[in-house]
Amino acid sequence: YLFRPAQDAALPLDIYGVRYPREALATLARYGVRYHGWAANAAAPAIFARHLATVHVPRRYYTQLLPGIPTIRVFEALACGIPLVSAPWEDSEHLFRPGQDFLFARDGAEMTRHLRAISADPALRASLVQSGLETVRARHSCAHRAQELMRIVETLNPAAQPHLARIVA
Repeated sequence: YLFRPAQDAALPLDIYGVRYPREALATLARYGVRYHGWAANAAAPAIFARHLATVHVPRRYYTQLLPGIPTIRVFEALACGIPLVSAPWEDSEHLFRPGQDFLFARDGAEMTRHLRAISADPALRASLVQSGLETVRARHSCAHRAQELMRIVETLNPAAQPHLARIVA
């Protein structure tokens, strides 16, 4: 989903991360990937701003053991306004609008097609950015999460409702 599609789309590839074993670093070098090592989460917006798009390849843990739960990376990318192409994961809660907020790639060939399209089509990039930001702002802000948490707490302890209302206000 990443190395070959980026290479086939003739796009440079930058990877950030930690604790890559020697074999993984050799694979990155084989594909001409620029490896940057660790980056602070707070640096993500600036890193995204320097790039055309980002690719999300969820770990097997998320796709098999926690299906339906996206990683924080999807939220980060969309909130930062970068076009996102993702390997498959199940959006069981319909948090996003695949094909509108970001693109799903079912295999490496589709990933290559999506990367080429994003590279060649500024209108597609702008549309993905606009839709992704719209969804994050409408449904996934910190205020939304706080409201959801308060609703959950209220169901657990109805007697705490007046106190919680004062906290939220």
